[in-house]
Amino acid sequence: MSFSDVFKSNFIENVTSVSILDMAIALLLAFGLGMFIFLVYKKTYSGVMYSASFGTTLVALTMITTVVILAVTSNVVLSLGMVGALSIVRFRTAIKEPLDIAFLFWSIAVGIVLAAGMIPLAVIGSIIIGVILLIFVNRKSSKNPYIVVVRCDGHDSETKAKAFLDGKTERCVVKSKTAQKGSVELNMEIRLKDDNTDFVNVLADMEGVSSAVLVSYNGDYMG
Repeated sequence: MSFSDVFKSNFIENVTSVSILDMAIALLLAFGLGMFIFLVYKKTYSGVMYSASFGTTLVALTMITTVVILAVTSNVVLSLGMVGALSIVRFRTAIKEPLDIAFLFWSIAVGIVLAAGMIPLAVIGSIIIGVILLIFVNRKSSKNPYIVVVRCDGHDSETKAKAFLDGKTERCVVKSKTAQKGSVELNMEIRLKDDNTDFVNVLADMEGVSSAVLVSYNGDYMG
């Protein structure tokens, strides 16, 4: 191969395979929609500790996916090599919130659709998905389970506390019971009839009850 053949290679020809204007428009749209996904994630996050780096990752992932798909759509040979390269990538970071998987897939899907030139689908689809997530994830319901921790001094006060909760809640189920000499601790799962939690104050003032604690339960529930 002579020196002049180097500049006639496919590598040099690929420089102009994607125009500067197409790249600029695609990346700007990817950044805008990535920021929209990030804001929806921030508004709908309901975990214990919010991670700002994960939100930044959503923006970056949208733009990176757009760049990769732009390259793949401009060269069939490159697409085959990209599939082989990505197939050996392994991610070890554990996803703690199930909803985070939806946001990751959303970012990747938006990047793919934008790079394919389907801009209306990416924009309108993202708006619809974002509105649906904002409505359903932020919806507060009195049907959500709660845990009531009651500490009483014996069997009689335990029976009265259980009967009181049966009347004030939609559902009351004993999950655990710890009995010690002169003390009984009950952990009960309840379903509220409405948003009023004043019954906990009345429960704590009952004779034989030393304390009553109401805790929101955000774990997995079946039943």
